[in-house]
Amino acid sequence: MGGESMTHTAPRGGGTGTGPVGSRTGQRLSGLAVALGLVLFLGGFAWGAVLYRPYTVPTGSMTPTIDAGDRMLAQRVDGGDVRRGDVVVFKDATWGNVPMVKRVVAIGGDTVSCCQDGRLKVNGKEIDEPYLPKGEPAEITGFPTVTVPEGRLFLLGDERGSSLDSTAHLTDAASGTVARSAVDARVDSVVWPMKGMLERPTGFEPLGALSSPGPLRTITALVIAGAVLVLGGGAYGPIAKRAGAARARRANAEPASAR
Repeated sequence: MGGESMTHTAPRGGGTGTGPVGSRTGQRLSGLAVALGLVLFLGGFAWGAVLYRPYTVPTGSMTPTIDAGDRMLAQRVDGGDVRRGDVVVFKDATWGNVPMVKRVVAIGGDTVSCCQDGRLKVNGKEIDEPYLPKGEPAEITGFPTVTVPEGRLFLLGDERGSSLDSTAHLTDAASGTVARSAVDARVDSVVWPMKGMLERPTGFEPLGALSSPGPLRTITALVIAGAVLVLGGGAYGPIAKRAGAARARRANAEPASAR
C-alpha cells in the first residue's frame, strides 16, 4: 500500500526568524526619518527656549487682548527694536520693579494725548484701537499732551479703566514714560488658553513701520514636523513586522502540495 508524502515549503524571506523586519531600504529610511525628526524636534525646542520666555499675566489690565491668568510667550528683544503698538514685558523701579505687561502707544519724540472723539491722539493723529474693549473710550478721564523723551516709551493697558499705566505716573519726573532699556521681551502669542498670535495694530502704521512677528510659527512647525518624522520612522518596524506576519499566515494557509 503506497503512502503519500507531504512536503511543506517554508515561507520565503526566512520564515519566523528574529532578524530585522522590512526591507533594508525601508530600515535605512526609517532610521533617517527618526534621526532627522529628532534634530528638528529638539532643535525647535532649543531655538524656542533661546528666543522666548513664558509669562503669566496676573491682572486684567490688558483685557481683552490678554486676560488675567493667561499664559503667553514673549520674544526676547532689545528695547531699541520696540515699536508703536507692541505689547511688551518690562520692569521699572518707579512702577514697583516687577514684570509688567503694557502696550507701547508712543516712542521717543512723539506727542501723545487723550481724548479726541474718544480716541487716543499721537503726533496729532487719532489712533484706531480695535483691541480695546468694545464700546470703551481710549481713556476714562483723559490726560494732557505728553512729549515722550528720546529713548523712552509711553505705555497703556488695553483695559484703560483699570490699568495702572503711564497715565498713573504722569507726575513722575519722566512724565509716566519708561526707558527702552527696561523692556525685557515683546509678547508674540497667548498660548493658554490658545488665542494664537497677537495682531499687529494697523492703527499705528501711518506713524511708522510696525514690528514683525517673531519666528514662533516656524519653531512650532519644526517641532510638529520633527514629531511626525520620529513617530513615522519609529512605526516602520512594527508595521513591517505585521505585514510580514500576514504574508506568512497567507502562505501557511495555502493547500500543501502532494506527490
